[in-house]
Amino acid sequence: MAHAHFDSPLKHLKVLDLSRLLPGPFATLLLADMGAEVLKIEAPQGGDYARWYPPLVGSFGAFFASINRNKRSLALELKTAKGVEVFLRLAKDADVVLESFRPGVVDRLGIGFEAVKAVNPRVVYCSISGYGQDGPLAERAGHDLNYLALSGLLHGTGSKDGTPVIPGFQLADIAGGALYAVTGILAALVAQDRQATFLDISMTEGALSFALPALAMAAAGVSSARGEGMLTGGLPCYSIYETADGRHLGVGALEPKFWELFVATIGLPELKHDGASGGAQGARVRAKVAEVIGSRSLDEWTVVLEPVDACVEPVLDAEAIKNHPQHLSRGVFFDIEKGAQTLPQTATPLTPRHRAHLPPPNLGEHSVEVLESLGYSSEAIAALRRERVIG
Repeated sequence: MAHAHFDSPLKHLKVLDLSRLLPGPFATLLLADMGAEVLKIEAPQGGDYARWYPPLVGSFGAFFASINRNKRSLALELKTAKGVEVFLRLAKDADVVLESFRPGVVDRLGIGFEAVKAVNPRVVYCSISGYGQDGPLAERAGHDLNYLALSGLLHGTGSKDGTPVIPGFQLADIAGGALYAVTGILAALVAQDRQATFLDISMTEGALSFALPALAMAAAGVSSARGEGMLTGGLPCYSIYETADGRHLGVGALEPKFWELFVATIGLPELKHDGASGGAQGARVRAKVAEVIGSRSLDEWTVVLEPVDACVEPVLDAEAIKNHPQHLSRGVFFDIEKGAQTLPQTATPLTPRHRAHLPPPNLGEHSVEVLESLGYSSEAIAALRRERVIG
């Protein structure tokens, strides 16, 4: 397998992760999977909120366990002068600092870009936020849905006659935030004349960038209503059809050769020239295909269509994908053991399949060893614990 030889290209990289929940931890998951030494810095009281989100797998929130493998945890109270001192000592030797507080929070704490740059002139400092570090909405609260709304993506998502539809995953958080953060971090690290770099990652702008094709079309005077575009459900050949058991087939037979093969396979060869029909004719073609697809269950259609290379696939739920032969053959799903706990994991395209992965850390699991690496004595560490600077 080609991915088997991708091991730990970032093994010399040190990352301080101040983020929580999804966008930042997903970004550092990618870095950690590629070998970076990622240290989560969490508040001693509670830590990353995602730790406690149900459902639980053992003592971890399932969501937390899925995106925090290969990381260590330092429980550190950053609202104290001594906590800030510890952080800046760590930052002195860090390659990357990543945070996702609202703009201005890290500066008020004394751990913002300027403070870190003063002790580390080569640091890459990445701030992920909803709307960016400036502008009228910079300090406004928001979630993935809000960022999608302001990016224009939400408006174009859904069926022709319905309201906009919330995507089934956090598009702005992951694609608009985490992936752009990782891209920017790696680009800054390989800069020929590397200097302290600040990355301002706006999840709204990240999401907006995925609307570039639609925006380009609109700028040229061409726009489609929701659900009427070539790739948004406006054509019979690129649509979703319900099966007899209430499940669905995803038909992406855009090219004429695929559409012709598809309709021939389902017994409608007379429609071979009608896959890209719009308007009333498109509606008639869609209705005919829907009637035929609705006459059998998804399992029955899978048997019929699996050997046919026509860009048609079953719409699988979370349970079904775990047993799909493609995913099984590539080792997408695996488990990590932590004591008596078995923690289910999902690989990304950058996750090495052939090496062992560390389980997600308990809150403050590595606090002592991290402080010892900074030269703190056992007495000093005990004092910091008594003062609730560490946990």
